Amino acid sequence: MLLIVGLGNPGPKYERNRHNIGFMAADEIVRRHSFGAWRSRFQSMVAEGNIAGDKAMVIKPMTYMNESGRAVGEAMRFFKLAPPDIIVIHDELDLVPGKIRVKRGGGHAGHNGLRSIAAHIGEDFCRVRVGIGHPGDKNRVHGYVLSDFAKAEQPLLERTVDAIAAHIGLLVEGNESSFMSRTAHDIFPPPPKPPRPEGGEPPNAGEE
Repeated sequence: MLLIVGLGNPGPKYERNRHNIGFMAADEIVRRHSFGAWRSRFQSMVAEGNIAGDKAMVIKPMTYMNESGRAVGEAMRFFKLAPPDIIVIHDELDLVPGKIRVKRGGGHAGHNGLRSIAAHIGEDFCRVRVGIGHPGDKNRVHGYVLSDFAKAEQPLLERTVDAIAAHIGLLVEGNESSFMSRTAHDIFPPPPKPPRPEGGEPPNAGEE
């Protein structure tokens, strides 16, 4: 059993907030991998299914961000899991929008959801850090993370959430580097190559 935790705040007021990108990724994982219906358990909304041949439970704590650890700890103890069996998907101010990094262990860097989880289960869990960018002034951080993604950000947001769900199986298998490279390719696809002229020679071939 593996726990995949998406972090966010419950309720329609917060639904499209930058702070809720973990919830958004959790929803898409459940949809894409045909998990069972959401139900209330462990102070969370939970859904069960399989990813890469492993049984998994996706959970969205309903405790509000600052108390996420209560829900995660309750689920972990019930299934007799260890922190390395937990994957937490969360927003990351220190990464540009769309950038994804995987980290195991370490501190919380001021993220209240991670702080709460670490206080309840320790620090040795896996974090999927999903970049949302920084407002540039620490005094604006609170309002920034609790504001909705702008309309212009929607295409990048959708690619980010889709890529996490599409490649989460690589992370479940422990292939962190492939997960990061595949998601990066989907989120920031390379530009198309220019067509070759007739005859098969590349443009400017033979020029000096």
